[in-house]
Amino acid sequence: MRMMGSAFLVLSFLLFALAAKPLPRVAAGAAPEPVLDIAGKVLRTGTYYDILPVERGRGGGITFACTGHKSCPVDVMLEDYEDSDGLPLQFIPANRKKGVIRLSTDLNIKFPGPASCAATAVWKVEKYDELTSQMFISTSGVEGNPGPETVDNWFKIEKYGNDYKLVFCPTVCNDHCKVLCKDIGIYVDKEGFKRLALSDVPLKVKFKKF
Repeated sequence: MRMMGSAFLVLSFLLFALAAKPLPRVAAGAAPEPVLDIAGKVLRTGTYYDILPVERGRGGGITFACTGHKSCPVDVMLEDYEDSDGLPLQFIPANRKKGVIRLSTDLNIKFPGPASCAATAVWKVEKYDELTSQMFISTSGVEGNPGPETVDNWFKIEKYGNDYKLVFCPTVCNDHCKVLCKDIGIYVDKEGFKRLALSDVPLKVKFKKF
């Protein structure tokens, strides 16, 4: 009887092993999805792109200019005219060895050439503006050197439906600092400038190779 019981257990185990399906393998450390331009091509470092609003009626591409009565910092904003693509920009990953721009990765965003009051026109989130209750995007950032000292200079691209949005949620200083994670949207000031600022309503964007 013992031999019959043992044989039954062995047979049951073999049948279970044959019936069991192998678990699908998950790639360890898989890279995030690459960002694509309007032609379906992968965004790459060292290449210039126009950032354009997807929805019509929002304005043209992204540019920079002085607003109000101040000369610094220079604000990032949308062109007034939809037919204008704005100024081209580069995306520079925190890891400069990466040649492909991917979702959810820390990036510097940079206009070509200097702004009026900065050596390089790198995007930065400015401090809270009490007059407007906004945190605007300027061109007074510093390129590279990821860490707590440059945390305000890092942005990310995320999927937003079938398109994309820009996000401020840097991870360049890990647990060493606390950051406010927000989408990048548009604030129309009293002079009519469509300024980029941290927002609960993201600007839906697309990318066009310059």
